[in-house]
Amino acid sequence: MVNDPAEYIWSSYQINALGETSELCTPHQIFLSKSQNPQARQASYRALFQHQLDAKMISDIRQATNKGMVIGSDTFQDQIEKLTGKVSIQRKWDALLR
Repeated sequence: MVNDPAEYIWSSYQINALGETSELCTPHQIFLSKSQNPQARQASYRALFQHQLDAKMISDIRQATNKGMVIGSDTFQDQIEKLTGKVSIQRKWDALLR
């Protein structure tokens, strides 16, 4: 899509990582808790983007998203299901196949 996340205009990267301002973006509490210092907080956010995902992981994420599935441990899937009130499609299929 883009070579650098700052190039993607629909991302909050420019705001969270580079300190740009926008009335469309409200900082998330987890982001704000990273540091009291805005520059340190931005550096911490930029560090999240230093490593690229491999092609298989990207493919797995796309497939899961398209199928309404959750990728992660059983504990993570349980948490997502509790938050959304919905069982992932993959778990429904797994239950039917048992």
